[in-house]
Amino acid sequence: MSESNFVDYVKIYCRSGKGGKGSMHLRHVKYQPNGGPDGGDGGHGGCVILRGNHNYWTLLHLKYQRHVYAEHGGNGGRDKCHGTDGKNVYIDVPCGTVIYDAETGKYVCDVTYDGQEVVLLKGGRGGLGNFQFRTSTRQAPRFAQPGEPAQEMTVILELKLLADAGLVGFPNAGKSTLLSALSSARPKIANYPFTTLEPSLGIVSYHDNKSFVMADIPGIIEGASEGKGLGLRFLRHIERNSLLLFMVPGDTDDIKREYEVLLNELQKFNPELLDKRRILAVTKCDLLDDELMEMLKTTLPIDLPVVFISSVTGFGLDELKDVLWKELNSESNKLQEITAEDTLVHRDKDMKKFIEEQEKESVDVGDDEEDMGNGSDAVDDLDNFEYE
Repeated sequence: MSESNFVDYVKIYCRSGKGGKGSMHLRHVKYQPNGGPDGGDGGHGGCVILRGNHNYWTLLHLKYQRHVYAEHGGNGGRDKCHGTDGKNVYIDVPCGTVIYDAETGKYVCDVTYDGQEVVLLKGGRGGLGNFQFRTSTRQAPRFAQPGEPAQEMTVILELKLLADAGLVGFPNAGKSTLLSALSSARPKIANYPFTTLEPSLGIVSYHDNKSFVMADIPGIIEGASEGKGLGLRFLRHIERNSLLLFMVPGDTDDIKREYEVLLNELQKFNPELLDKRRILAVTKCDLLDDELMEMLKTTLPIDLPVVFISSVTGFGLDELKDVLWKELNSESNKLQEITAEDTLVHRDKDMKKFIEEQEKESVDVGDDEEDMGNGSDAVDDLDNFEYE
């Protein structure tokens, strides 16, 4: 997957189909002089439906599809002919896609598994023809219903990668090298910062034909939660990982401090990330001898598993896979089903500007309430309002 092919953010305008008009028709034939009403109903408009598809890994196929329209319902006809229903339009998205309302910033829905279908916009119902309004006292109604209008919305689609283990570390910590050593993934590897500009997924094989998915997240720097470096763009991919593997090079001056800086950035972005299981991998240990590694162990955090590895020589990789598998399958780290309630927790950081505006508006509304009274008249008006 080349850098230009990874797209995890798109904005598209969607519109469902409007309902067809009901027909107002009176039957006139020579053998039925008083035929009466026979206007048919209008057809329903098509819906806009999101559908999870495991064959997609990015939102690239939607990057240049900025408008999605469902088909309108057909109008009713004479002889009680029903209008044709508009065809639904399906938007295939990769699993782990989150949808927001682009105008308000509010969370709309999630698509989390293959084959899941979520109705984003419902099509308008077709209007009733005058045949439906006939009664014993109104035998020739000369009116019919119009169809319901279409719904429209501009939405933002964000992809959050679903993986078992996510690699977290500063640039050049050896994340891409580790992923290429443990899986068949071939991310770009070079000796300069920010080599990885897009997340990569790899399937790591384990004993007895078992496996788990590992995600290489582009490098985080101090201040990433405030927009520095690659900023918040890829931090959201960490939210969907079951376990976090922190990677710090063994030739770093202070391994514990680098780990704490990374942990602090995740906490600022989303405090609930600290609830995930964590493992610390000290990388590039081919540059260290046994005596130095023993000395480093006394300076490392004691509240999480620590593994010394070298992706180049293969040192410690089997032990790392054992630790990862054990942590992934521990009782405290069983993968939970992703629900809308789970993802709602993570909305606020991406929508910081929107929240600030909402808080400002709520303050203004609170100041105006004293002048407007309790607003009971306005509530009564809304209760009596009817759509025509």
